[in-house]
Amino acid sequence: MARKLVTLTFIVLLIILGCKEENTKNTEGDATLTGIDSNSVKVPKSWVDNRVAKAKEKLGTSDAGKIVWDAMEAHGGLSRWFSNGPISFHFNYQPLDGGEPRNTNQVVDSWSARARHFSAADSTQQFGWDGKDAWVKAKDSTVFNYNTRFWSLTPYFFIGQPFVLEGKGTNLELLDQVEFKDNLYHVVKVTFDSGTGDAPDDYYVLYFNTRSRKLEVIRYIVSYPGYFEKGKHLPEKFMELSGQQTVDGIMFPENYKTYWLNEENKPGEHITDIKLSEIKFLPDLESSYFVVPKDAKVLKGL
Repeated sequence: MARKLVTLTFIVLLIILGCKEENTKNTEGDATLTGIDSNSVKVPKSWVDNRVAKAKEKLGTSDAGKIVWDAMEAHGGLSRWFSNGPISFHFNYQPLDGGEPRNTNQVVDSWSARARHFSAADSTQQFGWDGKDAWVKAKDSTVFNYNTRFWSLTPYFFIGQPFVLEGKGTNLELLDQVEFKDNLYHVVKVTFDSGTGDAPDDYYVLYFNTRSRKLEVIRYIVSYPGYFEKGKHLPEKFMELSGQQTVDGIMFPENYKTYWLNEENKPGEHITDIKLSEIKFLPDLESSYFVVPKDAKVLKGL
């Protein structure tokens, strides 16, 4: 599991960067003009309003999109999600199949796809993504014994659902309802246009509770071409979201448990435990926070 989940980073990069490009084309002015502080991560309310209006219009054109929009509203609303600013959280990923644990505190700018991670054991050991380059600052290669470029935005993609599902190149399909643990779920399949990121053949099958409208299950595959030939991928996984914590109006799970999907489309072998905690929004964060540190190593290639 240690190498499997990380490839999802490329999808979230494409989703967020595509949205960023769209935002730039449709804003009322350049970020260097009056009323916009180029030193701050925070964007103007008009940018958020424009982004949210376009997302609502796009998602409103299909039944699957309407379910995703309703889920966004149930989780606190897309407008509040972006208005709250960058998000800080502790993501403790513990594989049960012999893979490498990943336990970091991290800060992510949801508006421009930048991230900075700190080892939970030693905060001087860091890695991140500045929107263009991946970097790492660690005493040796054993500190982060996994691909930090891949992992920079992967945790954010999972904690950011359903809010990250309105991006460019994302397709939504409504499937038949299913029952799980005595609950009935709307089921939406997420696929990506050809050329979207490095793994456009990845897909997700999302379960939204028909009563609460909230996301409670994420099924997915990984098809990253660096690991698999065209058309091949890992078996499908079943990630169950549990617990609830609300921070500044946004609802998050507390735990993510991942299983191999069995032949009955139910959770089989339990392979990963993830704990999400210490969530905070940082609306006053300065943009320089995500700049590559002078003593960091910029990573080349994938």
